[in-house]
Amino acid sequence: MSSDFETYEQDFGTITAEVTNKIGKIPKLSGEEKTQLVLNVDKQLEEVRELLEQMDLEVREIPIQSRAMYNSRLKSYKQEVEKLEKDFKRSRIAFSDEVRNELLGDDAISSESQRAHLLDNTERLERSSRRLEAGYQIAVETGLH
Repeated sequence: MSSDFETYEQDFGTITAEVTNKIGKIPKLSGEEKTQLVLNVDKQLEEVRELLEQMDLEVREIPIQSRAMYNSRLKSYKQEVEKLEKDFKRSRIAFSDEVRNELLGDDAISSESQRAHLLDNTERLERSSRRLEAGYQIAVETGLH
């Protein structure tokens, strides 16, 4: 079972490295090329989320004495994906911010900080929603629902 987990880990490392590389390229692109890269990264992030789900299922099958180590690794992978998703969102709006600043001048700066604040709040809300869903899932699994 742990060999399946380690295979998923290798796939996770490969895909996240590719995503990180592509995220760095997004702000430098425009038009159709940017759109295609954004769609590609979005698809790869979905693959990563599916890998995390598979890893989570594998961890549940691992004997209790080894489970804590795998759980901590899984937790760090989930945090890494959250950071990638945050970076991805920021990279998608970077180019539009540059164009907007050119058009609006100094007024865009306060708007930019508002956008960053809104983005942070949205991410916080998404994290809270995921935690609630996980808690609900645990309640369902333990029969408390």
